[in-house]
Amino acid sequence: MPVAAVQTVLDLVFPPRCLSCGGFTGEDGGLCGPCWRDTPFITGLVCKMCGVPLPGRDAEEAICDDCLRIARPWTMGRAALLYTGVARDMVLKLKHGDRHDIIAPAARWMLRSAAPLISPDTCVVPVPLHTWRLIRRRFNQSALLAQELGRQGGMAVVPDALRRIRATPSLDGRTREERFAALDGAIVGARNRASRIAGRDVLLVDDVMTSGATFAAATEALHAVGAQRVCVLALARVAKNA
Repeated sequence: MPVAAVQTVLDLVFPPRCLSCGGFTGEDGGLCGPCWRDTPFITGLVCKMCGVPLPGRDAEEAICDDCLRIARPWTMGRAALLYTGVARDMVLKLKHGDRHDIIAPAARWMLRSAAPLISPDTCVVPVPLHTWRLIRRRFNQSALLAQELGRQGGMAVVPDALRRIRATPSLDGRTREERFAALDGAIVGARNRASRIAGRDVLLVDDVMTSGATFAAATEALHAVGAQRVCVLALARVAKNA
């Protein structure tokens, strides 16, 4: 039976479902019309450092107030979604609900947002989990996103370039200062992978960006093993009043 015919039969038996609400959709890995309309994709003018949306028209050097106040060790940053509503629901399903079907479309949205960050020599590195958290969760959602970004974008992926050497407490509800203090020195570069990072541009990937503390710690660790230029990319960005 031709592949197309097999797919038609499968679609009849297992109709494609919306990633968010579970309703019927026209294709696998998609969102139904209402959920698509309610998903807060980040478009238009954004902060060049963290990807948060900004008011106004397009400009090359727009920087938000937070990034003007806080030193960012990375070069540029972007995010695909605002961490609210349907987007927040999908991130939580991915992280805690074993919804790996969200990975491919999420990477597609992230790759579109990441276009200004990618050079011909860019390699992709995920933010690491501590060993004990990885054992409990059984997977690192940032590593899954990084692998899919590499596959879709034709980029090398170094999944073990970074190590989280100290277990950090949950950062939910913590102040910016507490988040940066908790991450200080918690992430290091893996010396046995330094040769794959040294002198290269790196796209550092995580599922959510809040204060930027995790990205800052990971960026500093990458620079310590010789990364030339680090840009950060999140699936979703926490924003004030979002």
